[in-house]
Amino acid sequence: MAEDTGPIVLSAMSRSWAPLAKQAVVAGLIVAAAVASSTLPWLPVTDPISMWSGVACALGGLLFAGAVFRVPTLLLAELLIPGVDFIAIGLLRFGTGETRSVFLAIIVLPVIWIAANPGRQHIVYPLIGTSITLLLPYVLSPTTPAASELVRLLVALLVCAAAASVTNELARHASSRVDIAQRQRRVAESEIVRAATVQQALLPTTTAGLPTALEVSGACVPAKMVGGDFYDWFPSGTGAAFTLGDVMGKGVGAGMIATAVRSVIRSAINDDDVGQTLQRVGAGLSSGGSDILSAQFTTCFHVRIGQDGAAEWADAGHGLNILRRANGSLEHLRSRDLPIGVGASWASRTTVLADGDTLISISDGVLDLFGDDARTLERFEATLSQQRTSSDIVNAITARAAEAEHPDDVTVLAVTYRPEATAASSPEHTGWRHP
Repeated sequence: MAEDTGPIVLSAMSRSWAPLAKQAVVAGLIVAAAVASSTLPWLPVTDPISMWSGVACALGGLLFAGAVFRVPTLLLAELLIPGVDFIAIGLLRFGTGETRSVFLAIIVLPVIWIAANPGRQHIVYPLIGTSITLLLPYVLSPTTPAASELVRLLVALLVCAAAASVTNELARHASSRVDIAQRQRRVAESEIVRAATVQQALLPTTTAGLPTALEVSGACVPAKMVGGDFYDWFPSGTGAAFTLGDVMGKGVGAGMIATAVRSVIRSAINDDDVGQTLQRVGAGLSSGGSDILSAQFTTCFHVRIGQDGAAEWADAGHGLNILRRANGSLEHLRSRDLPIGVGASWASRTTVLADGDTLISISDGVLDLFGDDARTLERFEATLSQQRTSSDIVNAITARAAEAEHPDDVTVLAVTYRPEATAASSPEHTGWRHP
């Protein structure tokens, strides 16, 4: 299975975008504050050089954030940007009213920026930055602050400390939840991979034990890792039994039901009637009164072919079975019986295969490969007519499935009756194929 690197790439891209987006907001506010102070008479400008120096610092941080976006390895130095912002806000504050500036509230943005990172140290760093912002005016213009001013500075520092603590704690809980979700996802993906492996292992991989008069080929291309389709074959008396089933839905749930259907059919090898075999399946799925199983239904085609070419079959609402005669003519094997999970009984029917006849059963996902208009069946039948052997039929369908994504499982089973031929000891083509 190819590793899905999409989420990793998107995560890296979003992280490289984040510093630029954050700094754009901070720099925009600082520039707007300087412009407003320069143009509006009721906003004082006490030191233009300091004010525009603050703007320059903020824009310098924006340039560095742009460099981080272009060179993601610079993310390690991301926290230098809000560090510069503390100085920029301090200079803006000194230049627009000294300790009485109305723009001090901007300091909350770099505080949250730093505190949102994991680790308790990211509570301390904003406090150091806040202290630099609050004390910078007294460094640029040494004076002794009044007692009330000291109290105001202390309150501002405590408020920033509280904001940093709350932000850091929320970020820690969010990170913990993300870690738990990622672990659960990895476990679920591992379970799905194991389920797909088990389902694949249950498909027949050899024709050993089957009559040499039968050439068999089959394939399943699931829409997801685990599919609801299956096919099977196994020796049965003097001949062999073949099954193709399609469980409503896709994914692990449908795959589990498909496995159960296959197991019950195999266990009913000694039943005299193939219709009775499907009744066993219906009874097995309806036992226990499960709402989940009662809401599911399975279409299924089951046939036993003897050495003499006599084919006894039962169809539980499947209807996608074609007998291609040796002369190229096509016969549809149909019944009015309902799917397993809906119907209660299934009739057994008999068809005789002549030398060179091929019995083909498909899931409805195969027809989806040939379009969704009135000529879908015509195109499918034309493809059958162009193929010579059962393996050619299977290869043609699986090749078409590989050309593009398909929303439903694609499963095909083909059996050719050749009483005078000697079949190879290994299958011409069998397997589970991923899209």
